[in-house]
Amino acid sequence: MRFRKVLDAIETYEAGKPIELVVREFGIAPEEVVKLASNENPLGTSPRVAETIRAHADKAHLYPDDSMFELKAALSERFGVPRETIIIGAGSDQILEFVSRAKLDEKSSVLMSRVTFAMYAIYARQQGARILRTEDYRHRPEEFLPIMEREKPEVVYLCTPNNPTGDAMSRDAVFKILERSDPETLVVIDGAYMEYAAAKDPAYRIDPAEILDYPNALYLGTFSKAYGLGGMRVGYGIARPEIVRALMKMRPPFNITTLSLAAAIAACGDEAFVAESIALHQQELPRYEAYAKARGFDYIDSYTNFITWLFLEKMDSSAIADALLRRGVIVRDLASYGMNALRITVGTPRQNDRLFAVMDEVLG
Repeated sequence: MRFRKVLDAIETYEAGKPIELVVREFGIAPEEVVKLASNENPLGTSPRVAETIRAHADKAHLYPDDSMFELKAALSERFGVPRETIIIGAGSDQILEFVSRAKLDEKSSVLMSRVTFAMYAIYARQQGARILRTEDYRHRPEEFLPIMEREKPEVVYLCTPNNPTGDAMSRDAVFKILERSDPETLVVIDGAYMEYAAAKDPAYRIDPAEILDYPNALYLGTFSKAYGLGGMRVGYGIARPEIVRALMKMRPPFNITTLSLAAAIAACGDEAFVAESIALHQQELPRYEAYAKARGFDYIDSYTNFITWLFLEKMDSSAIADALLRRGVIVRDLASYGMNALRITVGTPRQNDRLFAVMDEVLG
């Protein structure tokens, strides 16, 4: 059967391995498996949100409020932006899909960092667009701006903090790019991990309300990380109303579930859980930095809820990831991104103890 030719250049996105796979393939008891591969919140879901999900279970047969009025009102209050500047997606990556379908075709180009979230390129290639990348994995304005001026891309992706590396752009660097961007170039600021960056250093905080000063900017956020709702799939975009209206034409009806909507509304009112999640991360992250130093390999200074370990030539990230997996510890190998590195979610003290102990075995 024939399909569109552009699909030949697209590789299927590889999600983090689930616990069930490790149990099934290696015969390890579920409670012995430590999953640190997908940047889920190690504290799980807030008790308030869990109770809300249970309370709404008997409404699972009903479609959600497709206007998402309550959730937009909560986000509007949180960020100080009008409701008409907000769009909701099944995860923020669904809004990335809307962007590609609304802006791109075979004559278009998209600019992104050399190493960044894989779905930017996948969605762009689905539309037949050309992919432009910087030389460095870090988001440097001095690399982005000359390409923007020369190529006039339809979309520029600024992933800050960046997934899968963990580095971030300062607020000043982001606005430098916005100031010099072409009015017809949509600059997407993906802030999926922004809560962690803002807590680490206010100079890296991007305020969505400030993004509205620019007619060609779109801010993305998610409930999957700091809010602990990865399994519920709720994200949001904030931009000028004309951008939101265009993207809404790409949105299918009822694109998040009744339970997801209720959970996200409850999560918006539970900032204490977010603060607890970030505090745990800040407590545990230095242990990963110290371990890397003690073992003689490097790491990327992280502004996210994960850390990227960079290995020397004599160490192979794929072999290490496989050895960890066979011992029940799931991490993310970055070999497919051209990096000899592992991305590891910073877990609870118990999870981290297990990771370090098994890592000692593997490296021993």
